Amino acid sequence: MELKKYTISVYSENNVGLLNRISAIFLKRHINLDSFSSSESEIKDVYRFVIVVKVDINKINNLVKQIEKQVDVIKAFYHTDEETIFQESALYKVKSNSLFEERKIQNIIKQSQANIVTVSPKFFVIELTGFREETEKLYNDLKPLGLLQFVRS
Repeated sequence: MELKKYTISVYSENNVGLLNRISAIFLKRHINLDSFSSSESEIKDVYRFVIVVKVDINKINNLVKQIEKQVDVIKAFYHTDEETIFQESALYKVKSNSLFEERKIQNIIKQSQANIVTVSPKFFVIELTGFREETEKLYNDLKPLGLLQFVRS
């Protein structure tokens, strides 16, 4: 069977231990999590877990069934990459002297439609929300100009 990337969404009550029980489902099957996040959902007192894995279609169906068996889980379902719109937020920490000495960096920021969110004597932070290709391009453009740190969600 062909491995494919799936995004699992789990809606649940926020009870202690649920995160451990959900992660144990993947651990027992030796499935690596590519991404895992949790937050409050748009529904009061309901939380959402978003899990990204690479598995075949049979495993994804079994995983969702096992997750839904958990007492605190309200509903779990999966989507393929084709059904999902991906946006990511990225932060870039760059040496401050680059901002003032390199006209090129100002053009890169403008062309990528990024924003400067903070400036200090030693560094400044740029924020960009967009598709992975856009955040990756800005990373590659900034790297030779004094990129200190980079993080994306």
